[in-house]
Amino acid sequence: MPLKIELKPNERLIIGNAAIRNGERRASFVLETNTRFLRESEIIPESEADTPCKQLYVLLQVMYLVDHPFEAETAFMALANDVMQAVPSMGPRIAAIHEATSTGERYKALKLGRALIAYEQEVRGRAPASEPPAA
Repeated sequence: MPLKIELKPNERLIIGNAAIRNGERRASFVLETNTRFLRESEIIPESEADTPCKQLYVLLQVMYLVDHPFEAETAFMALANDVMQAVPSMGPRIAAIHEATSTGERYKALKLGRALIAYEQEVRGRAPASEPPAA
């Protein structure tokens, strides 16, 4: 089923292995075949993955975009285990992501990954500060 994509001026899009940047004006086009793509708003560059859950998301991006994601899957599982040991309440969320990836629903896994990042921010907001405030 064809999918119409509209891009904002200068918006970036990754389709398969190709990175595309739109020009100065809005543009639209139609994907006529089934392919993997990510909009700029869905991408976290590796250089900006400054938390464990953002690092997991970067690995999910790789798993989604490449044809043979074995290395990314292995790295994901190792980091996911570390995260679950550090914050057990993330276990069910990470298990849902793993379920989605193992059944081939990689885009769903990305959506769950974004929710995991939001949960991580929530948990960090509730965590006690490591240093007491200055008096």
